[in-house]
Amino acid sequence: MPPPSPSGAENPSTERKPVNFADLDPALRPLLDRYLAPDDRSRIEPVIAELGELAAGELDGLAAAAEVNVPTLRQFSPSGDRIDEVDFHTSYEEMVEIGFCRFGLAALSHRGVLGWSAAAPHVVKYALSYLFSQAEYGLGCPINMTDSAARVLEMFDPEAFRAEIEALTSTDAEAHATGAMFMTEIDGGTDLAQTATVATDHGDHWTLKGRKWFCSNVTADVILTLAQVPGQGEGTRGLGMFLLPRLRPDGSRNSYRIDRLKNKLGTRSMASGEVTLDDAHARPIGDLTRGVQQMLEMVNHSRVSNVMRSTALMRRAVHEAITHTRQRVVFGKPLFDQPLMRRTLLGLQLDTEAALGIVLEIGDQLEKGDAGDERARLVARVLTPMSKYTVCKRGRWVTSEAMEVRGGNGYIEDWINPRLVRDAQLGSIWEGASNVVALDVLRCMRLHSAHQILADSYLERLRSGELAGEMPLVGRLDDHWRALRDRGDALLASDRDEQELAVGDFTEALSQAAMATLLVEQASWEVKEGLGSRKTLVAQAFLQRMFTPEEVPTAAVAALEVIVDGGAPDRAREVSAW
Repeated sequence: MPPPSPSGAENPSTERKPVNFADLDPALRPLLDRYLAPDDRSRIEPVIAELGELAAGELDGLAAAAEVNVPTLRQFSPSGDRIDEVDFHTSYEEMVEIGFCRFGLAALSHRGVLGWSAAAPHVVKYALSYLFSQAEYGLGCPINMTDSAARVLEMFDPEAFRAEIEALTSTDAEAHATGAMFMTEIDGGTDLAQTATVATDHGDHWTLKGRKWFCSNVTADVILTLAQVPGQGEGTRGLGMFLLPRLRPDGSRNSYRIDRLKNKLGTRSMASGEVTLDDAHARPIGDLTRGVQQMLEMVNHSRVSNVMRSTALMRRAVHEAITHTRQRVVFGKPLFDQPLMRRTLLGLQLDTEAALGIVLEIGDQLEKGDAGDERARLVARVLTPMSKYTVCKRGRWVTSEAMEVRGGNGYIEDWINPRLVRDAQLGSIWEGASNVVALDVLRCMRLHSAHQILADSYLERLRSGELAGEMPLVGRLDDHWRALRDRGDALLASDRDEQELAVGDFTEALSQAAMATLLVEQASWEVKEGLGSRKTLVAQAFLQRMFTPEEVPTAAVAALEVIVDGGAPDRAREVSAW
């Protein structure tokens, strides 16, 4: 039996039709229309068309092959020399060329590629990465860490590391370097103060000695890490940030060992390992007394990637579920046409579309913050852990529910659903588990009154929308934001234990309110632009689920075809004809 098609057709004898993940997504293009300037929007169109088709076809096949042909570690050469080489399947190497070189996903925010004369907006990077990750999730981690490492070096020590920045942002297959973040230790993971790696200053260079427990993209050329600087202080105050190169300046292999590769639940295409630093050559980055603060810039950037990639998994899962239900006939009619299944599919679509909205919103706020808008910088700062808390958790539910929609086939490794479920677990764990990011939201509230800034910003935007007076539950959302602002004030007035007990639920409430506001705002914009009422149906259904969950969103269920197909090209409506 031939392998299933990317579109999830269950009858392999049926003629296959071309599929494009960008064309099948009813939310993506309208969001890009609103967030991007006309020139950027025109420039990205042929790229999303190309990548959307590639992700649904060739890239999807490569990802499936890399999933089962996992990396292997060769610690010694035939002559007994320590080499610590990782061998990757050719499918992974081809995906590296597509992601890093052909589409420049790690370079887009730093230099002109894909027709941009200079760095492209963050929204462009996240939109393209979202399409890529619907086929291949694992490689998204090295792509993001490469992008983030270049960002950190550019922010904190650009002149000292100009050559490394150039390599990290190169799209030349022979010249580009990949980045990584070796931060987690056996004890010093969430609690960075327990980091045991020690740095030693030799005058013209430093060396690092210690053990790093979870090192993703373990073969990276440019690694950022933390180490204790003797005499600098205790706990996190004593941590400096260092660049650990794969090769020493003389071209020899740096003195760290890859002890073993991790046998992970998901992201199996990408090599993660345990590393021992044995007086490894390193260079200090920026202000050594601010090592943790500098590293957190990379952590937060990686958190956005986690949210984006979780959203991509949700989108792929929804696509698989819709396609399956349209061609699976049960009790005389397609599952898609049966009321209870339609309500299930609507819920999956709501979660996915709300998540995509907040991903591109973070990208837009990051862009404004990088340009000097302090309010936007703070909004992006709190939206990031909020979204990671909510979207990554929801990603686990959506992928699992989509597996159930497919039934027994969904549980079988011939189909993509098991991989989606496995990979979806990662988003809530890496770069800070849910409790950790909720506490980060609390930190933002304590330091910046972030809940007030967020509420004021979204209330202002909510009230300016043309649907504010036409959608009854928008008034409830307005009241809800004001209540959340008061609730946040009361939370900060309680003792610290009570704050920590309450901040998880509060983070979820903030996230849901933000996503609802963005849906309403997009709906208002689409009505104003004459793009129809599809987004209004989505926003209404999302608000109903928030405020009146006992009511069936009858209008949205009845219009499910419009919601899942939207204004996409006609071939999006041919998905069921397999």
